Amino acid sequence: MMREEKRNLIMDVALEHFSNQGFQATTITHLAKHAGISKGLMYNYFRSKEDLLSAIMDRSVTEVYGYFNPDNDSYLTTEEFELFIRKVFKILHDKKQFWKLLFRIMMQPGVYEKLFGEESGTLSISGKPFREYTQNMMNLLVEYFRKKGEKAGPDYDPMTDLLMFINAIKGFAITSIFSEEQYQGEYFEKVTDTLIKRYK
Repeated sequence: MMREEKRNLIMDVALEHFSNQGFQATTITHLAKHAGISKGLMYNYFRSKEDLLSAIMDRSVTEVYGYFNPDNDSYLTTEEFELFIRKVFKILHDKKQFWKLLFRIMMQPGVYEKLFGEESGTLSISGKPFREYTQNMMNLLVEYFRKKGEKAGPDYDPMTDLLMFINAIKGFAITSIFSEEQYQGEYFEKVTDTLIKRYK
């Protein structure tokens, strides 16, 4: 088996076991056994559980961020804004079980701090600190909503609208993953279209 295939197999096994047994309770020995390799060989692929968890996040979040400002011109068009929302929700919809497991891991005590903590956060995306990605993304969104405000009335508050957009996206994402019965058939697409129409 090629190295990258083995690496992905380990991450898939870890995702499931971190979710079901808990990140703290799952040992490298346990993961090696279920991945069908020796404990020593595990360390050839990942330095630690934290390194393994960061790799899982890197793999998943890279796909999402790849659709945001794809031409990297530091300017978010309405077409790019719509494409990003549609692609993200398609990923969530098509890989529901994966994201359900990932969210379960993220909600476990201490895990969020290990990945995103100001002092000890280890998460990177394609070699760059995750916080750098989120800050760049936020800067583009702030400018996008500010531009949108130029065409709106005097009572329009771009920051409030941006915060409402972020909360709507988070809420829809989590609800669609954990309460999928609410989004059967065409309803998922209708909600997506409504969000785009409201904030585009």
